[in-house]
Amino acid sequence: MAPDPPPSRPPACPVTRLAPSPTGALHLGNARTFLVNWCLARSAGWRVILRIEDLDTPRIKPGAIDATIDTLRWLGLDWDEGPTIQSDDLGPYRDAMRRLAAEARAYPCALTRSEIGSAASAPNEGDHETRFDPSLRPPVRSGLFTNEGTNWRLVVERGQIGFADRFAGDISLDIHHSVGDFLVWTKRGCPSYQLAVVVDDARQGVTEVVRGGDLIDSAGRQTLLYRALGLGVPPRYTHLPLVRGGDGKRLAKRHGDTRIDHYRSRGVPPERVLALLARWCGVAAGGSVSSRELVDAISPGTMTHTLPREDITFRTEDDRWLLDGA
Repeated sequence: MAPDPPPSRPPACPVTRLAPSPTGALHLGNARTFLVNWCLARSAGWRVILRIEDLDTPRIKPGAIDATIDTLRWLGLDWDEGPTIQSDDLGPYRDAMRRLAAEARAYPCALTRSEIGSAASAPNEGDHETRFDPSLRPPVRSGLFTNEGTNWRLVVERGQIGFADRFAGDISLDIHHSVGDFLVWTKRGCPSYQLAVVVDDARQGVTEVVRGGDLIDSAGRQTLLYRALGLGVPPRYTHLPLVRGGDGKRLAKRHGDTRIDHYRSRGVPPERVLALLARWCGVAAGGSVSSRELVDAISPGTMTHTLPREDITFRTEDDRWLLDGA
């Protein structure tokens, strides 16, 4: 008699990450995205990694890492692994650069921003990044990666990058046309945001990325890096509408003090803050709600018909409503 077949292995648990950058305190817009990410994970059984993305060295605020972790806990958000801190070990990023250089997929570039700008047709809409015109690319040959105060850029060929976004739908991007050869290593001796995110997501087994819609273009760049590094299938992306000020611009200092810590210091309880964030997610939560109570309301099954499709506007009435609960 033939032996019984081995039992089928259950699929690996999906993994997401909360990935704050400690360049300043968390504000209401950041917190809304983190809340949605966390609720999706807890409702669907995803594993949550806390990763501190602190490689933007000149802008890192002293004490911001501990403050960020404390604020997330105050809001009732938890995680299963971490925190991991990117700057603790640059080795994996250097390994990735060695591969890109050896396979002629990246090259050193000493051109200044003004030299690049003089050959560009227009800045990239959204983050004002100047397009790197392909005419500026030197002959690219395989070689050794050296970090001697020089930027490195990825070779970006012509063609569309397409992916199915869990919330935004089918996306098609032309990175060659929008930004061209983009930075993967900076002259400060650190990986770019794009390279660091890809290396970390791949080695930490991240399968679900939930973030603001201003980073849709980054998904195209990161998909190119997954291919260039031979890292397999990229994560599934979920890009959410942003929270903006009354002027239509992304929430920032010019819209007043929207830091979570500002409201916390004024005596506003976390449940009050979460109730406003829930309202911005299309969930009626009254004047007080806990993070746990929102898990069933914000899930992969309910998200597409619950969350507003348009960007949210932070109004002075929202500020007054929060402070009325202090």
